Amino acid sequence: MKVYISVDFEGVTGSTSWSSTNLGDIEHAAIAAQMKAEAMAAAKGAIEAGADEVYIKDAHDSGRNFDITGFPRQCRFIRDWMCSPESMVGGLTPEFDALLYVGYHSPAGSDGSPLSHTMNRGNNYVKLNGALCSEFLMHAMYGAELGVPSVFLSGDKALCEHAHAFDPKLRTVAVKEGVGCATISITPEEACERILSGARDAVEHRGECHLDVPETITMEICFKDHYRARTAGFYPGARQTGPYTVEYTGRTMREVMTFRMFVL
Repeated sequence: MKVYISVDFEGVTGSTSWSSTNLGDIEHAAIAAQMKAEAMAAAKGAIEAGADEVYIKDAHDSGRNFDITGFPRQCRFIRDWMCSPESMVGGLTPEFDALLYVGYHSPAGSDGSPLSHTMNRGNNYVKLNGALCSEFLMHAMYGAELGVPSVFLSGDKALCEHAHAFDPKLRTVAVKEGVGCATISITPEEACERILSGARDAVEHRGECHLDVPETITMEICFKDHYRARTAGFYPGARQTGPYTVEYTGRTMREVMTFRMFVL
């Protein structure tokens, strides 16, 4: 069995400040160490559930945030970026049996985390068919199109609630809750215990998860700077709908992800 784990930073327990998300910042190292610990916990859970190949994507910023030593021998690592539409699930193919997300965060347009955003900090929100779109939802839809079920998610409490609206069977672990500029986090040790257990259960019951992919998908982006909406409106098939907004409708999630790659 082949499993893919995408690991982000802002949804790791304890992650609170924007400065901590930057490679080399004084706060970065401690959170990067926890990012590694949570990724390892998910990998061990998947292996206990029968996975014999586990691909782990460092899906934050530089794509080179955590040390890869000490992981089980079944693991393979995707570091830095493939510069392709699948972005945070780069290298995902229909050969994979399950897709897991660790350290993910609430989307732009929500108040679930002081680090809420979607792909970058240059937009007020991203929507898919009118619904607020998180990075989880974007990549889970892409995975579903390939026939790879998204089975597990860890991150902030509001993101877990957001994800359950699209698939109630998804296993989730909320490691923290955002309140204004603050976070209330569980201990790093408890986070890892819950993630290992949740990932194991999710992979064992992967057949229960299902995410519908609509026949047509419209992505709407509301930029913080009006000139970015104007620029994005020149993408073939895109339409500027207001001073700050642009939308694009595709027949597949890959088409929509390609639009996103060039404009967001």
